[in-house]
Amino acid sequence: MVVSTTAPVSPPSAKRPPSYLRWLEGRAPFEFAALAVTAPWLLNSPKGDGRPIVLAPGFLADTNSFAPLSAFLKYLGYRPLDWGLGRNNGDVEQDIDRLGTRVTQLYDTLGHTPITLIGWSLGGVISREVAREHPDKIREVITMGTPVIGGPKYTTVGDLFALRRGIDLDALEQEVHERNQLGLTQPVTSIYSKTDGVVGWQAAVDVYNAQARNIEVNSSHIGLGVNPTVWRIIAQTLGTTH
Repeated sequence: MVVSTTAPVSPPSAKRPPSYLRWLEGRAPFEFAALAVTAPWLLNSPKGDGRPIVLAPGFLADTNSFAPLSAFLKYLGYRPLDWGLGRNNGDVEQDIDRLGTRVTQLYDTLGHTPITLIGWSLGGVISREVAREHPDKIREVITMGTPVIGGPKYTTVGDLFALRRGIDLDALEQEVHERNQLGLTQPVTSIYSKTDGVVGWQAAVDVYNAQARNIEVNSSHIGLGVNPTVWRIIAQTLGTTH
């Protein structure tokens, strides 16, 4: 592991989303509907090279949440794969180990082909840690609305998560910060929205890795997986690393 040269000394400041943004999460169906309008633009995205891509869902979601994006990636010529862990129930440490085992098996089965990870929200947290622990097996990481800073502290579900897991959010924030001090070696793309009603946007910006690309979109948190702009960014990001 290497220490990131851009890592801040103490945890960066962030805030939970203002309460009014929670109401804007209701626009997710309209973001999904916009896929039909933007289809010609999306279908003209850079074509894929067949690389394997593992999709890690957010807290309390399962692989079905990625069905539309998975179909799009398959159309482009990539090989989207289920993360294989079922519903994301927030067992972070256990899921890091389990996903690490999954990508190791895929890496070996596919002839030592590095795996691309795309993680949504908490799935992105898990993906980043797997990339940190298995740098030779992970090609790159793309996250969508992922709380890089503070763990769940700067999310609207932070208190629920802490209650369910019996954790101290301040202590976890420090632990997450210390983990982040160990820089990632792979390309990293962090997609975030200032109108995200679940994860505070400041927390979704990667300030730890010099190579990280932080890209702002206009999206709800729930709609990130079906937002046309997010799809286009993912396609272009993958297309530049053929």
